[in-house]
Amino acid sequence: MHGVMGRPPGAARNKTPATPRVMLMLLVVMTGVAPISLYLLVPALPLLATTFGREIDVAQMTVSLYMVGIACSQIIMGPLSDRFGRRPVLLAGLTLMVAASVGCIAAQSLPQLIAGRFLQALGGASGMVISRAIIRDLYPRERIGAMISLVVGVMMIAQMLSPLTGGLLETAFGWRAIFYMITAIALATAVAIALALPETRRAGSGKSGFRGDVGKLFGSRAFIGYMLCQVLASQIIFVFAGGGPYIVVTQMGRSAAEYGAWFATTAFAYLIGNLCCVRFAPRHSLERLIWFGLALQVAGSSLNFVWSLAGVNQVAAVLFGTQMIVMFANAFVMSNSAAGAISVRPEAAGTASGAMGFLQMGLGSLISQLGADLGGHFATTLPLTSVILMLSAACASTMVFIVPRRKVVLSEELIEQAEVESGML
Repeated sequence: MHGVMGRPPGAARNKTPATPRVMLMLLVVMTGVAPISLYLLVPALPLLATTFGREIDVAQMTVSLYMVGIACSQIIMGPLSDRFGRRPVLLAGLTLMVAASVGCIAAQSLPQLIAGRFLQALGGASGMVISRAIIRDLYPRERIGAMISLVVGVMMIAQMLSPLTGGLLETAFGWRAIFYMITAIALATAVAIALALPETRRAGSGKSGFRGDVGKLFGSRAFIGYMLCQVLASQIIFVFAGGGPYIVVTQMGRSAAEYGAWFATTAFAYLIGNLCCVRFAPRHSLERLIWFGLALQVAGSSLNFVWSLAGVNQVAAVLFGTQMIVMFANAFVMSNSAAGAISVRPEAAGTASGAMGFLQMGLGSLISQLGADLGGHFATTLPLTSVILMLSAACASTMVFIVPRRKVVLSEELIEQAEVESGML
């Protein structure tokens, strides 16, 4: 956790800064509360359908609309945190999550539960978007990617255990016990933030308003390029997650449990990639880490495509072995391109993070469905691996054709800083 500033420049002076380790844990829990709550309920979906006498696709809406809630939260909570501060928006979001979780406990019908889940995500996902903005507030540009990777890496350990925990709770105490746990997690997170999180927003942030921040962000080639790089990289995860089950179960004739084991290998590779990014970041620039990830991502995607042409990756070990290379590289690309996007205009970091998260989740819902269609309607892995290769190539193209060279970016930042200091903005 070296590299953190004791107090961000211009930050509010209303609270003693948390220690680096405390800050790391706060970032992890606020980032993880929404995705952990998502995966806790997944094992109970068949029981929900049976309990309320509805079809499984209706019960699935407790997951799909939860993801819609996460996307909506990104575009709402990020700009609000630029305007009103990180702490109040976080606390308001988590309060909404606690109230919605209590509503889920008391739900007497599936539509009530679905509505509660949407509000749960709307409030809980505030931590996902605001955590990136807080990291930008606290750390210099070259450390942001490493800190995002560190937070994601620690969070993933808890996230990977969430389905198992949810299944054990449902088996032992019933599905409502899952929401008792979610309520407790959200409440504990809110209390920890209220007690230990300082306000990190820079003084003067949010003065230009949402429209002004959006206009300046989307008028920057650097922001658009970094954002598209991050969003396109994330779609590789969504498309493979959407098509993987159909390929393994339908095409290869393996069990769902075996698919779960193979999929865990890609999640493990992504985790290791994030930890390696933390390790390498102090010695390499943000752009160099992105290019390393892009090169490895394109190489892994190309190899997967070649295996598909040859018919080799109809064997699960080959398909997932190559995909592990892609996922390892994906960690470098996503964390560092996200760092680049939220660093273009630091005083609008919440708005930048929200726009990026909204596009990521919004496109992800469509891309995951595309992956399911490609995996379920073809007898070969070639359509799926072709899309992954195209996404990897498009991801690299954003850095080649859109993001300016670093000298240009530095000049823009210095000009903007001078304008701020002279009172022009």
